[in-house]
Amino acid sequence: RDHGIPQDLIERAEAKAKEFFALPDAVKRSYLIPGGGGARGYTAFGVETAKGAAAHDLKEFWHVGRELVAGHKYRDVMGDNVWPAEVEGFRSVFLELYDAFDAAGLKILSAIARFLGVDEDYFADTVRDGNSVMRLLHYPPVDKPSGNHIRAGAHEDINTITLLIGAEEAGLELKTKDGRWLPVSPKPGELVVNIGDMLQRLTNGRLRSTSHRVVNPGDATSERFSMPCFAFFTFTFSSWNFPFSGIRTG
Repeated sequence: RDHGIPQDLIERAEAKAKEFFALPDAVKRSYLIPGGGGARGYTAFGVETAKGAAAHDLKEFWHVGRELVAGHKYRDVMGDNVWPAEVEGFRSVFLELYDAFDAAGLKILSAIARFLGVDEDYFADTVRDGNSVMRLLHYPPVDKPSGNHIRAGAHEDINTITLLIGAEEAGLELKTKDGRWLPVSPKPGELVVNIGDMLQRLTNGRLRSTSHRVVNPGDATSERFSMPCFAFFTFTFSSWNFPFSGIRTG
């Protein structure tokens, strides 16, 4: 809590996300970007599959990335955002939320740095102008999930940290060191924060990437919405000095 993202902004963003996902399937699919790997725009239901899993996830989503000015040094490697014309105010709301996530992420990384005993700005340059991605997630109602399909298969995030809004509804679980799955139940308006692979690498394994999944609640006949933001690095690891003790991961 106390992360600085205004509750009214969260509520406006949730409303816009619900408005988009309620659009006809053909309209949503018009925002698929061929060859884009889902980095921007729409990814359809039944496409994403967790690493090592055979069953696809029961979700669809939309990606918003960083808006870069003309001539920016990362323009060649970061794709442009696309915006659904059918949802009025979609662009302005989610650019505002993206900036709020950026600020909250820096605040949390400062706290992590203090915990690790380094300067509180230690991680700031690692994510500056990074290709952080905000994902608007929709888990549609499913009458009878077949096989091993769940809403999101067990995985770790590849990025630095993940900030998640909308995890109040049942389903999100994290895996403990001894292999147990624990439900994550934040209060309304609170963020869930995951450590990703990049922060694990940067801290020499002192902070471990969080294994998590989203299971089907009962018969999965209720829909679920959430909005994670994945904060990404902007540099190569080979040039970085690691001050932390721990296990080297590469």
